[in-house]
Amino acid sequence: MNKRNVCKEIPLAEITLRKYERPSDLSKRDLIRKLCLSIGLLQPGDSRDIIVDVFLILFNSEKPLSSEKIQENVINYRKENNLSLTGIASSNIRRQIKRLKDIFLIEKNENGYRINEGEELINIYEQKIEKFYLNEINTRVKEYFRVLKK
Repeated sequence: MNKRNVCKEIPLAEITLRKYERPSDLSKRDLIRKLCLSIGLLQPGDSRDIIVDVFLILFNSEKPLSSEKIQENVINYRKENNLSLTGIASSNIRRQIKRLKDIFLIEKNENGYRINEGEELINIYEQKIEKFYLNEINTRVKEYFRVLKK
């Protein structure tokens, strides 16, 4: 039997961007859901949307929250709004927190997790994602194009 070597390419960074209709007359949760869809944190048609509520809880919080407090608040929010309790395991909540942290939207300090530097989300996007993260990805993609040109 012939075994083929399969090379698994692991990206150093990645982001998905999608364009949706202009935001209008949406609840805060729906706005965050569209934002998560727009930046690839949520896939279209995905019913597993716990990341929306994790982000919403952090967005609405005036102070840093521990992962346990985030989980507690997410469970309460989902119960109050008759949403499925699928995905509320602490391991999944921590995974969603990590995803938000990896894309620079939130940070951890000694008191817990919060929106990065307590900053406005648009400023985080422009400074950390657009100017830094996207620029780094774009620069590397251009390197591949230049090398292929030779």
